[in-house]
Amino acid sequence: MTPGRSVASLRHASLALRIALASALFGLIVVGGAIVVGYVALSQQLDARSSAELQGKRDLLLHILSEIPSPAAIRNNRHRFGDLLIGHDELHLMLVDPAADTTLAFSDIARQSSTALESMPDDVNSVQSWTALTASRLSAIRGMGRVANGQSIRFYISLDRRHDSQLLAGFINATLVGLPLLLMAIAIGAWLIARTSLAPLRHFNRLAALIGAETLGQRVSTAGLPMELVDLADEFNGMLERIDTGYRRLQEFSGDLAHEMRTPVATLLGRTQVALSHTRTVADLQQVLEGNVEELDRLSRLISDMLFIARAEGHENPMQLEDVDLGHEASKIADYLSLVAEERGVSVDVAGSAQVRADRILVQRAITNLVNNAIRHALAGSVVRVSVKVEAEHTRLVVANVGESIPPAHLERIFDRFYRVDSGRARTDGGTGLGLAIVRSIMSAHGGHVTAQSEPGGETIFTLTFPSAAAGAA
Repeated sequence: MTPGRSVASLRHASLALRIALASALFGLIVVGGAIVVGYVALSQQLDARSSAELQGKRDLLLHILSEIPSPAAIRNNRHRFGDLLIGHDELHLMLVDPAADTTLAFSDIARQSSTALESMPDDVNSVQSWTALTASRLSAIRGMGRVANGQSIRFYISLDRRHDSQLLAGFINATLVGLPLLLMAIAIGAWLIARTSLAPLRHFNRLAALIGAETLGQRVSTAGLPMELVDLADEFNGMLERIDTGYRRLQEFSGDLAHEMRTPVATLLGRTQVALSHTRTVADLQQVLEGNVEELDRLSRLISDMLFIARAEGHENPMQLEDVDLGHEASKIADYLSLVAEERGVSVDVAGSAQVRADRILVQRAITNLVNNAIRHALAGSVVRVSVKVEAEHTRLVVANVGESIPPAHLERIFDRFYRVDSGRARTDGGTGLGLAIVRSIMSAHGGHVTAQSEPGGETIFTLTFPSAAAGAA
């Protein structure tokens, strides 16, 4: 397997396997560091022990030399030097008479290492180490002692470190044998722990696999979950809630849309079939076509409004934010709708001024929908009041009219798509049932909201609430 494929396979490996491999790698680093530290510490301890042993034998040798009368008497007292080395087969001794340049006592290994021994400095506190011809590691100490008559004797005490080398080699061998087993145990343990700890995630996976259009109401229980997974479960449940809400809204929207489009399509089809069932005059056909144009125009506006809401809620078209004077825009819209107001015997009064950070076109659409709605439902001879108010954290535009009140049961739903308090009257006026839904979508896109209140026999008030100028800019 090539390195690229190995990396790709590892990326798709299970989380438990990744944790196991990472734990094994981390264990290798930690245990490897511990082995190196242990090896160095053990080696230093063995060196310190060898130095202490050599220095102890040196002190004892100096004492024995001080009790021997002369260099010539050393040969007759070899047993005393032999007693010095009893029980220490790794110790070796060589004595040299520097005046006569003769060797008075020596061991085999001392003879083999004589060249290295003679090159050592005459420092009684200095311990030197090297490798002998037998490939054994040696440590030695060299110095000068005096016999009873005051003559100097040069001594060499060497220590065969073969056992220390074997101990260090055994440490390395044991480590090489035990390290893979230890790493395997760490990896298996980490894999088991990770797999056990990830059981709630596997539950999430099974639940996600079971979720469909009919099971969107299922939720993950947070009882018994680890603290780290509670937030994940909450977010997962929140996601399901949003999907469930969106799916139900889509179903409602599809049903309402089919219902709304069925009426104009049925009307068009019926009129056309009736017109074709008998021979008609040109005037009759023209009347049918004029009626069809009205229905087609209503259907076109319905489709346009639906697309507008979908784009506004989906943020497909980024808003062009600028400073918008609500009072000025309301005055322009009042002038634009003045002819409609005059036909119904209603006047429009605009008061107040304030700037907000918003999309001018969308704000004009929202105000137009509310003012037009207020004119259509206002009593003849009344005044539709549009006022702009600036508060501490919000800017409000209020549209109020005196007319037929909205029952409290309908106030919560009048901003829903295709919802009409009086469906028959709305169809007669040519409404699509999407005007207030468009207003809500526009205000939501600006970070604000729209509210409605109506009192029996009093005013019906719609309020657009915008964030303050600073908040809108943010």
